Amino acid sequence: MAAAIGKKIYTWLDERFHLTPLIEFMKHKQVPVHRHSIWYYMGGVALFLFIIQVATGILLLLYYQPGVDSGYESVRFIITKVNFGWLVRSLHSWSANLFILVIFVHMFSTFFTRAYQMPRELTWVTGFILLALAMGFGFSGYLLPWNELAFFATKVGTDIAGAVPLIGNAVKVLLRGGDEVTGATLSRFYAFHVALLPALFTVILGLHLLFVQRQGMHAPEYFEKLPPEKKKTIPFFPNFLLRDAFVWLIVLNILLYLAVFFPWEIGVKADPFAPAPEGIRPEWYFMFMFQTLKLLPAHLLFLEGEVAGILFFTVVALAWLFVPFWEIRAKPGQKPRPMSIIGILVIAYIIILTILGYIF
Repeated sequence: MAAAIGKKIYTWLDERFHLTPLIEFMKHKQVPVHRHSIWYYMGGVALFLFIIQVATGILLLLYYQPGVDSGYESVRFIITKVNFGWLVRSLHSWSANLFILVIFVHMFSTFFTRAYQMPRELTWVTGFILLALAMGFGFSGYLLPWNELAFFATKVGTDIAGAVPLIGNAVKVLLRGGDEVTGATLSRFYAFHVALLPALFTVILGLHLLFVQRQGMHAPEYFEKLPPEKKKTIPFFPNFLLRDAFVWLIVLNILLYLAVFFPWEIGVKADPFAPAPEGIRPEWYFMFMFQTLKLLPAHLLFLEGEVAGILFFTVVALAWLFVPFWEIRAKPGQKPRPMSIIGILVIAYIIILTILGYIF
C-alpha cells in the first residue's frame, strides 16, 4: 500500500519536474577511487556546514534585534531565556569557524592535486570567491552581538580597510556608515550578513556546484594513466552520496560536542567611549594578515608600512584567484613540483603568522 502511494507521488512529481533523467544521471556518474579520494568529501562537508549556518541563522533571526541598545540584550536573551537558544548560537558560531576551516582545507587540497587545471578553471575561481564571501560572513557577523571585543576588532578592521590607497576612505565610510563605528555600522553589517552576502553566496555556490556536476570529479595524473580495467570507481548515487552523508554525521557530532562543552561566550557589552582592552585581535582566519601588518615597519620605501601590506595581500589574493591561468608547469619527472613548493610556503606562512599573532 505504502509502496503504491509512493510510486504515485513519484510519478506525479516526475511528470512535472522530470526527475527520472536527473536520477539516471546521478546513477551513471562515477566517482574515482584512489588514495586521494578523501579530499572529495571536503566540498560536501563545507556545503553541510553552510546548511547548518543557514538553519541556525534563521532561528537566531527570530529573536535577534539589531541596534546599539538591543543587539547585545537580544543575544543575551537568546542564550539565557530561549529554550536551547544557547545551543543554537553555539552551533552557529562553531559551524561558522569550521565552515571557513573546511573551505581552506578544500582549497588547498584542490591546489595540491591540481584540480584547477583545464577545464576546471572557473570551478577554482568560484571556489575562491566563496572563500572570500565566507570570510565576509565571519567579519560582518562578528559585530552583531555588539560586545566589547567585536566592537574594537571591527574598528581595527575597518581602519585597515581605510588605509587602502585612493578608495580606502570611501570603503571605510561605506562599511561604517560614517566616520566611526556606531549603530549605523551595526545596521549595515546586519544587512550584509543576512541579505547581501547570503544572496551573493547562493548564486556563486549554485554556479560552483553546477561546474562540479557538469565536469565530474578530478582524478590525479597517475590515476588517468592507469589502464581502464585498473581504474576503480563507484557510482555517485547512492554509493558516494551515502558515504558523504556518513561524513556529515561525523561532522555533526563534532559540532555538537564543541557547542555543548565549549559554548560560545557573549562577553561584555561594547562601550564606544571606553578605552580598547588589551589583546584585541581578529578571528583566527584574519590573524596572519593582522600579524603581518603589525610586524611591518612604519615606512617601507616610499609607502606606509600598512599600505604596503595591504597592497601585498591584494596582489597575492589576485594571483591566487587566477592560479589556473599562470600555473608554473613542472618539467617531466621534476620533483618537488614548483606549484607544490608555492603551496607549502603559503600554508607555512599562514600557520606561522597565525601562531605568532596569538603568542605576541
